[in-house]
Amino acid sequence: MSCDTVQAHRDAEAEPRKMPCLAGEQEAAPALGWPLYGSAALRQIEAKASSALPHHTLMQRAGLATAKLALALAPQARRIWIAAGPGNNGGDGFEAALHLHAAGKEVHVSHWPAAAKPPADAAASQQRALAAGVGTILGGGPPPGWAASDLAVDALLGIGATRTPEGALQDAVNQLNSGAAPVLAIDVPSGLDAERGICFGTVAVRATWTLTLLGLKPGLFTSEGRDHAGAVWLDDLGICPPAGLMAARLLSDSRPLWPSRLHVQHKGSFGDVWVVGGAPGMTGAALLAAQAALAAGAGRVYLAGLDDPLPTHDAGRPELMHRSPASLREAGTPLEHATVVCGCGGGEAVHPLLPVLLSRAGRLLLDADALNALAIDPTLARLLEARGARGRDTLLTPHPLEAARLLGTSTQTVQADRLAAATALARRYGATVVLKGSGTVIAGPAEGRWVNASGNACLASPGTGDVLAGWIGGLWAQGLDAAGAARLGVHTHGFAADSWAAGETRAGPLMAQPLVSILASLRRG
Repeated sequence: MSCDTVQAHRDAEAEPRKMPCLAGEQEAAPALGWPLYGSAALRQIEAKASSALPHHTLMQRAGLATAKLALALAPQARRIWIAAGPGNNGGDGFEAALHLHAAGKEVHVSHWPAAAKPPADAAASQQRALAAGVGTILGGGPPPGWAASDLAVDALLGIGATRTPEGALQDAVNQLNSGAAPVLAIDVPSGLDAERGICFGTVAVRATWTLTLLGLKPGLFTSEGRDHAGAVWLDDLGICPPAGLMAARLLSDSRPLWPSRLHVQHKGSFGDVWVVGGAPGMTGAALLAAQAALAAGAGRVYLAGLDDPLPTHDAGRPELMHRSPASLREAGTPLEHATVVCGCGGGEAVHPLLPVLLSRAGRLLLDADALNALAIDPTLARLLEARGARGRDTLLTPHPLEAARLLGTSTQTVQADRLAAATALARRYGATVVLKGSGTVIAGPAEGRWVNASGNACLASPGTGDVLAGWIGGLWAQGLDAAGAARLGVHTHGFAADSWAAGETRAGPLMAQPLVSILASLRRG
């Protein structure tokens, strides 16, 4: 049966699927990543499916899926409080209440009715629940004696919300967030933008789990979404959405991207990386990037440090070869066949070197101060555009402030729509862009967008971005294309932090130097 065909008969034993962040947990991710769908596309998919199925089918499937997941995640819960809103999300909640009541749970439904006539499916589900003996009250909070061993279900708003919850709905969100019991959100936590991952205002549900329906939403995995969605589960309700409608893909497994290493190959087979950076007072940034490029498996790594005097060797990493920045201007330096990582700790000293690197480097990754120089110098921007015309690839790895400078906007604007910002940068500069942050976004200059599922706040420490730049550069040098190197580098960088945090009782910042060692171990594992 094709993905464009509605599955009229669904396996009754089908279970929601968890969308893990760790590659080691993922067994069935599509080769390019799970499709992510925007709200308009999902409404189109839902309308097409509804027209081909018996009336009320999708809501009944959604309610059953929610009840089954609730029983699996919180089997100990004796009481279940469902906060049901005025629309179809509330209808899903009533359907879930019906099944949970039948399973012997003590179900309490707080309902906020619509000011106008409610959607027909939602009204039908409410009547089904009432007929089955489920008790409801208008508004209000959880039942008396609410405990941490119980369960709350957020069925307030779903993807239909376009503004912050107000009045009684705001009170309901606050009660969901302040209670001791875990929260299962249906489709998307109420108050969270399903596409952009931002909260509409100051109030949004902070769920323990989210069961998202029909298809995955980008907003669950980027910006504030990861903090509000918790662990994400998917139930497609028996529908196979067409890939042509997707907004991006979720990068949750990078294992197929690793470059192979054959017995006949030698160090020259795995490419040269030049790291250019490390101005006075910031030499550690370039050194971290160079060490990460070595850990990634690059054949040879040259460090053109911008400090003076230059070291002749590194006792900690004697494999590194130190070169003078002046050598970058020499005709005999084979930059045309190298991967250059430029900007880590570069300061203002990196600016004069950028014209030659933009003109000559075969593959060029620009980070940190190289991006700041690009943002203020139109000549550099024109040289970057000319690279694309010559068929030479460039990778940009900005954090949100650097992205804002490159786009001539504010950090708030970038963070308000991270997918759009990454796409705008990629198209403006003809480069592959890695927009760092919670749910790092990767965008290509033509098409292809990914939201990374790995990583955590342990990476919010000095030098981890320099490690990422060098790590991607070292992978890129081994024959991957720019998008492949970015996807592999970003996901494994986050996976390293996830693996480390899993072994910590109370995970704090992961320092950059140990991060390099963890990344090196991924190559061995």
